[in-house]
Amino acid sequence: MKKSEFTRLSAVELARLIRTRKAGAVEVVKAHLAAIERINPAVNAFVTVAAEQALEWAREAETAVAKRKALGPLHGVPVAIKDLTPTAGIRTTWGSTLYAEHVPTADAEIVVRLKSAGAIVLGKTNTPEFGAGANTFNKVFGATRNPWNTALSASGSTGGGAAALASRLSPLAEGTDFGGSLRTPAAFCGVVGLRTTAGLVPKHPATLPWHDQSVAGPMARSAEDCALLLDAMTGLSGKTPLSCAAPWKSAHARVARAKDLKKLRLAYAPDIAGIGVDREVERICRKAAQDLRDCGASLEEIEINMGDGRDAFLALRGEAMVGNHLERLERIGELGDNLAGNIRAGLALKITDIARAEHKRTEIWHRWRALFEKYDLVLTPTAPVPPFPVEKNFPDVVEGKKLQNYMDWIGPTFLVSLASLPAASVPAGLTAAKLPVGLQIVGPRFSEPLILTAAKFVEEAHPIGLPPNCG
Repeated sequence: MKKSEFTRLSAVELARLIRTRKAGAVEVVKAHLAAIERINPAVNAFVTVAAEQALEWAREAETAVAKRKALGPLHGVPVAIKDLTPTAGIRTTWGSTLYAEHVPTADAEIVVRLKSAGAIVLGKTNTPEFGAGANTFNKVFGATRNPWNTALSASGSTGGGAAALASRLSPLAEGTDFGGSLRTPAAFCGVVGLRTTAGLVPKHPATLPWHDQSVAGPMARSAEDCALLLDAMTGLSGKTPLSCAAPWKSAHARVARAKDLKKLRLAYAPDIAGIGVDREVERICRKAAQDLRDCGASLEEIEINMGDGRDAFLALRGEAMVGNHLERLERIGELGDNLAGNIRAGLALKITDIARAEHKRTEIWHRWRALFEKYDLVLTPTAPVPPFPVEKNFPDVVEGKKLQNYMDWIGPTFLVSLASLPAASVPAGLTAAKLPVGLQIVGPRFSEPLILTAAKFVEEAHPIGLPPNCG
């Protein structure tokens, strides 16, 4: 097998080849490092590459195989880590000029788990400053570009991870999601991003460990790979107060075994945010949802609008911005305009604004809960627009309708976050301009295996192929 072919293989296949000694971890890592050197300048997905460390870990992985030691499920498989997640000995900047040369001395808990599963960290992927933005740009590293068209945005805030996957620079990526940061980049780049149930994946260190709208989760090129990565991330942790155990043994086993979607009750809702949806995007998502009937699922098209939760999300997000940056308030002038504006919006809130937001959040959650008494999963477009120019911070018009706020365009994802529900974005097809469209699959708490199972059948029915910028 040519080295370049390793970058086209799934994580599941790479793990199998390495475990059975049909491929070596060193040659797999070298193939990905070569791809990064060749392709990354065009997309700017990786901002720090840990080549020497990765090769050393790969050599250790090969030794473990040779000595027939117990191997983890990700043994020898490369993974990309978001530049918000601390990595020991590898620069972590949070996309901020305040920490441009910061090198942590300890790994985040999620990195510890991935390494324990045998994964090899390739480096760090780009993010907006402290993850505050749905277009991946910061003053330290610049913008991440979409592999399907480098003139366009990869979205954010896990835009670097999504672009790395689509470009075949890494088979797996770790990320975080508050308002849609795993889902909108997945939609724009044509990969799978999973927002997890709060507490399922430990977030340590965390400034606000009780915060249940911001979660960590997996991103991959397929639902099955995403489930494999999820299994390595989950598990109880004494370092985070919301920690909970997964009520399943293996998400990957469930997804891999699934042969159909019989008895699955699905609902398709075209516009859960009430902001409008690009007609081509909606048509592609509707078709992908309808085609799940061929897999045995029942599907009902419904009209729901959670848009009245918008102000509640913005208020709670503002509160979190102040809480996360409390120790940096005196340095707010050194932060980027986007992040500084978010913090100032939070500082302008009154306690009654927070109280009203919590009341509305409860109402929104009960409306979702009622839906899941009738349906197993709810499907809706992940993003209301296709990828937009990379120089643009956000789209301000959807289907001719002016948006009120720069956050409004991610309403379809943040109204899921508001209720702290799990959800995934899976590629549903391509536009006429050959740009990916993501279908969002939302479920009740701890429904990740079911969400990824449905995603598996969507991607199988609607393969999108390779982007131009993947070598």
